[in-house]
Amino acid sequence: MRTFGRILPLLVLVAFLLTAAVLIHPFGQPNATMMDDYTFNNTQRQTGANSPVTAITLDYRGYDTLGEATILSCAVYGVIVILRKQKEEE
Repeated sequence: MRTFGRILPLLVLVAFLLTAAVLIHPFGQPNATMMDDYTFNNTQRQTGANSPVTAITLDYRGYDTLGEATILSCAVYGVIVILRKQKEEE
């Protein structure tokens, strides 16, 4: 019974990975959705951006992008401060 308790999580993981491998879409062939069509047809009129990628990143998800940029900037500044202090101590 002890061996089964160790093998069971492995069997569950293998079953999950095999199911995911069978159900995954072929690369480069995603299913088109209504949201894709809406985005491509309306980004120029709604946002003024020529690229749908730019419109999604900067207009539709602007606050999310701003938050990510803020976190990245804080991380970079933190690393600079840590490295500068270590350099001064040497």
